Amino acid sequence: MKIELKVNGRQVSAEVPPNTLLVHFLREHLRLTGTHVGCDTAQCGACTVLADGRSIKACNALAVQMQGAEITTIEGLAEADGTLHPVQAAFKECHGLQCGFCTPGMVLSTVDLLARHPDADEAEIRAQLEGNLCRCTGYQNIVRAVQTAQQSLASA
Repeated sequence: MKIELKVNGRQVSAEVPPNTLLVHFLREHLRLTGTHVGCDTAQCGACTVLADGRSIKACNALAVQMQGAEITTIEGLAEADGTLHPVQAAFKECHGLQCGFCTPGMVLSTVDLLARHPDADEAEIRAQLEGNLCRCTGYQNIVRAVQTAQQSLASA
């Protein structure tokens, strides 16, 4: 099937089998490997991307379902000049990562959260991030990174 969508601001047109998962389309067809495959069952959140600004798990969506959508992966979040998005910068500043495997999905979930709920409290932050599993951290620095990003975005 032919699909047309925008990925990281670039119009993309491709022929894909109808059963191609979005995560595999991004990784294999477009070589955007920042979208990780962790569980293939929508449990871990490593494959989280933004579809029309909302976080989704790319292992749980068919590429053909994204017809006409605007997809943002971790590779498309920073500015063209390399300036990090405020959420990326906060994760870096607060050491909100260790091995980095879950980080792209965690960052994109945070972007969605703060776009919809810029004043989220700690409980709301933790609830939003429940679908993104991290095996390395205790989530303390991740929550701190989200709160730091909140402050940064509020003062921008």
